[in-house]
Amino acid sequence: MNPSAIGPMVGSMSDPGVKPKADPKPAAVLMALTYIAGGIGVAIGFGSVSGDDPSLTVAVLLAVGLAGLLSFFRHSVFHRSDAARMGWDFGRRNNFQVEVGIANLAFALLALLAVIMDWGLAAEASAFLVFGFYLGGDAVMLITSPRDDQARPWLPVVAMATYAAMLITIGFMGMAA
Repeated sequence: MNPSAIGPMVGSMSDPGVKPKADPKPAAVLMALTYIAGGIGVAIGFGSVSGDDPSLTVAVLLAVGLAGLLSFFRHSVFHRSDAARMGWDFGRRNNFQVEVGIANLAFALLALLAVIMDWGLAAEASAFLVFGFYLGGDAVMLITSPRDDQARPWLPVVAMATYAAMLITIGFMGMAA
């Protein structure tokens, strides 16, 4: 089995007329877990940054650290599954997807190191800002670029843009606290 074909395969590898397709389910599960971790982190962030003793420690671990780590695994390790989930399954590795995963890993590492190294609220807020700016840029790119092959699934784009806006808001709140 090709190592880039992580996850169960759909189709027959013995039939040369049938191109093997990756299963989108593992990536869909990772995407759902990312939304859950991010949503909980954002909720905690809004509450904890505006308190008497502002903090983003738990929030940044979930909303940036865990969400970034899950996104790394989805895009880089389970890239074929993620490609199938998005309708991009070329039957091989797409290095762009792997690069996106590595970028998500960098954001996750920033968040983790900000907490582990006790860099403080400004560093944690910066992790929110940089992840939010990245996702916001992605959302703008998706909204403004035409997609010739099929109708654009707007729900994921709106979810990404909304998540980016919340991350940026919490980041600014953290910088101002």
